[in-house]
Amino acid sequence: MADGIAAQAPQPTEGLTPSQQRWARLAIFTALAMASLDTAIANIALPSIAADLHATPADVIWVVNVYQIAMVATLLPFGALGEIVGHQRIYLGGLILFTIASVACAFAWSLDTLLFARVLQGLGAAGAMSVNAALVRVVYPPSHFGRGLGHNALVVATAFTLGPTIASGILSVATWPWLFAINLPFGLAAIIISLRTLPKTTRATHRFDFLGALLTSLCLGLLILGIDSAAHHTAPSIVVAELVAGLLFGWLLLRRQADHPAPMLPIDLFRRPLFALSAATAVCSFSVQGLAFVSLPFYFEEVLHRSAVETGFFLTPWPLVVGIMAPIAGRLSDHYPAGLLGGIGMALLGTGMVLLATLPPDPSVANIVWRMVICGAGFGFFQAPNMKAIMSSAPAGRSGGASGIVATARLTGQSMGAALAAFCFGLFGHGGATWALALGAGFAALGCVMSFLRLIVPSSPGH
Repeated sequence: MADGIAAQAPQPTEGLTPSQQRWARLAIFTALAMASLDTAIANIALPSIAADLHATPADVIWVVNVYQIAMVATLLPFGALGEIVGHQRIYLGGLILFTIASVACAFAWSLDTLLFARVLQGLGAAGAMSVNAALVRVVYPPSHFGRGLGHNALVVATAFTLGPTIASGILSVATWPWLFAINLPFGLAAIIISLRTLPKTTRATHRFDFLGALLTSLCLGLLILGIDSAAHHTAPSIVVAELVAGLLFGWLLLRRQADHPAPMLPIDLFRRPLFALSAATAVCSFSVQGLAFVSLPFYFEEVLHRSAVETGFFLTPWPLVVGIMAPIAGRLSDHYPAGLLGGIGMALLGTGMVLLATLPPDPSVANIVWRMVICGAGFGFFQAPNMKAIMSSAPAGRSGGASGIVATARLTGQSMGAALAAFCFGLFGHGGATWALALGAGFAALGCVMSFLRLIVPSSPGH
């Protein structure tokens, strides 16, 4: 059965002219940029939203949380559905829903209506992002797949870099609803281009498991909710209840899908050592990112007594260098093993985190910036080769499941990192930032070891 699934592969770039390939890539990357930007711009808008909708800070944080939870909970079900109905259909459906929900966010008249619209927006983003890597596999020739994933990482890094600046610029001349309304023209353009250029992918023959989808959503949604609750100092009893419930639904899911030919939680793919190590390393890398980007602003402002403007400047080199390194690493990944490139990247990232954790008491601007550059270089050097390892180690007919894992690993790691940073601050006060950075170095070291292990493990079970 597994061989039958593997044979049902998307047909990479067949039937597409070079012009159609370029337009299809533009559509895919536009949706990715919008979904990535929306997380960053919402964070900047929270104070304005709270004031306008008369919400408390504790309540308005859910504008970010519900979007993230809706995404994580449905990435794997949408990825699995994409294997059955076609990746391009899931992408288009997600993009259309995201665009409509963005307009609904702009017209929200209360916090409740905004939260409802953000849930829909998160579902739309999950649809588009769950099949993102699978579509990259389709619209790039096999020999340029790593390069395509490098471009993918470049888009995310650019969105991450420009998000706060774009949000601040819009808020300086308009009200917060325009942060969401601006998605309309870009969304419509991406929809039109996608309808004209995205190729259809071959569909799998197995049926969609609706109960499995529900169990997957409950498992991942509750686990991420529990992690977020811990980060926001919710009562321990509630955090434990959410995490235990998530694990229970996960156990039920594993029992249900033990013999499924294409399980929604892709245990068939995790039996492949290269896939499992690559996914685990991805979680480590994004945990480092979460730890760093939650702890560093507090460190710069409260320990080093820098201004908010200076803090923004200090944070910029990381994603900026990621954007430079990702395409380079993507090209290299077409010629060198991901275990080697990823191990080098994680070693650089861990070195940068150690250097940040051991900053002198009154560092110069240059002292901070070059350390952030090392972190960005390591993170950027790791991402594209690792994404290629995840996608290439899965049969082409399981591209949807593998693509869902790429996005799920990213969001899970970021959530874990944020929660651990909050834990460090709760335990060590102002010293929490240093401990969070040191913990990030530990995650990077673990990821480095796992990455180099990929050089000696078989790519598939039984070999």
